[in-house]
Amino acid sequence: MASDRMATPQSSSRQSSSLSSSPMSTRMQSLQVDSVQRWMEDLRHMTEVECMCVLQAKPIGVEEDSQQGELIVGSGVGAGDHVARNNLQTLLRRALVVSTELGKMFQRLEKGRWQRVHSTAVRANCHVRSLVHEYSAARSTPPEMQKYEKSLLEKCMELTNITERCLHTDDEFFLKSMREAIHEILTDVSDSFSNMIDMALANEIRVLIKQIESSDSVHTIGSAISNLLSLTQDGPQLCSIIAKEGAVVALFKICRQDRFKDLYAHALRTVASICCVEEGINQLDKVDGILCLADILTDESSVEAARAEAAAVVAQITSPHHTSTQHLASFLESMHDIVTALIKLCESASCGEVFLLASAALANITFFDSMACEILLQLNAISILLQACKDRQRVDTPYSKDQVVTILANLSVLEQCAPEVLQEQGIERLLLLLGEKPSSASPSEGAACERVQQKAAVTLARLSRDPDVAQTAIQLKAVPRLIELCRSPTERNNSDSVLVACLAALRRLAAGCPDSIEAADHQQLIKPRLVDSFLLCSNMEESFV
Repeated sequence: MASDRMATPQSSSRQSSSLSSSPMSTRMQSLQVDSVQRWMEDLRHMTEVECMCVLQAKPIGVEEDSQQGELIVGSGVGAGDHVARNNLQTLLRRALVVSTELGKMFQRLEKGRWQRVHSTAVRANCHVRSLVHEYSAARSTPPEMQKYEKSLLEKCMELTNITERCLHTDDEFFLKSMREAIHEILTDVSDSFSNMIDMALANEIRVLIKQIESSDSVHTIGSAISNLLSLTQDGPQLCSIIAKEGAVVALFKICRQDRFKDLYAHALRTVASICCVEEGINQLDKVDGILCLADILTDESSVEAARAEAAAVVAQITSPHHTSTQHLASFLESMHDIVTALIKLCESASCGEVFLLASAALANITFFDSMACEILLQLNAISILLQACKDRQRVDTPYSKDQVVTILANLSVLEQCAPEVLQEQGIERLLLLLGEKPSSASPSEGAACERVQQKAAVTLARLSRDPDVAQTAIQLKAVPRLIELCRSPTERNNSDSVLVACLAALRRLAAGCPDSIEAADHQQLIKPRLVDSFLLCSNMEESFV
């Protein structure tokens, strides 16, 4: 399954990618500002209500010598490639402040704290007016956005006035009726503000996309791509806006021009982030993006970084979390070439991140088409993956092991898989994976270890249909380890899914070799119905005797 960066652009790093959670690495582009400038920016959002009332509707001015469209954020704002980022970051920062104030109003309204309701309404009104005037001074506002601005400002003023009326009465009946009216106006304000911000962001995004499409400068295009990538980290809603404005189309145009080869990796990383939403995948499908990905993956002259990011896009669009599968029809046409390129990338990966991306893509592909499993067997994938597990430079985290064991679990459905696993000493590796433990208190790492244990047990159970595999597993003491995982909650991180998988593997081995399990264990773990054994083990307190 795709890594977290792919499923949820606002989530965690690529290192927390897993087959059970969708999307890949979030590399937040931090603003390059000194401490004084940051203080000056933050100070604007920490003013007192009285000051804000005085400054109401008085925007920060635009310097006379500044280029049209630059939003002044305080002293020292750089021009050129920093302007667009400052515009976007300021817009998002302001939007967050207003949204927070509106959220506080809803809470205080429910509690009937009228003084605070009014003061919050005043603050929200001031912030909204300041945002609108600043943005209008920095950009030519589209007509449809002007309509929302006017309506929003009127509603904010109405909200301020009506909340003030509630300060001068104790009439409960009047306050109750006012509460309902304020709630309705507040809901309208929230909706209008959200629509206006979406339009403003779309306007800024169009500026960035125009830079990508019209510029011949690698530096200018790279800066615009960086700004888009930074935006994708703010959540799926922004990714949807970016996709609808045609960013995926523009980025693939870059990836089809040899003169921009140095930008391929950067562009594809952004595409992968955008494709966490269906709109992004639909845009990719319309421009035959899969063919472009196949070309980059199979081009031996492509640098490893570009091929790794192409793998990231493949992992994203093949994630089982996506409800739409229409794009997979065109994927099947290029599947053989893509699978071949991905397993080669796993074999030659220079670091853990490259291996993680390539193996995550392969893991997702093996879920939706059995032909991919047959192709992988023909390409000696079992040997390549098991050898990679011995190389800490490539497989260095539970997340990478999660991808490997998922591929093995899906390949183990095929009968011809068992002999190859035996030949490559794969049973020994599966037993090592059954002992996977987190090296930190990170919840995501703990979850990845659970998935590794679960899938290792599933793979062992499937392979043990082959008598030779079952015999080898018993000789390597798989049974005691499986029993330990069943009986000791801490060994399996208190995971029920690991328990079920281990019980299934244990019963598979017991069916072929009944003598390998002692009578007491057989009585509790094998003889009862699976659900009864599960309930017994899940309620079992660990014994330290």
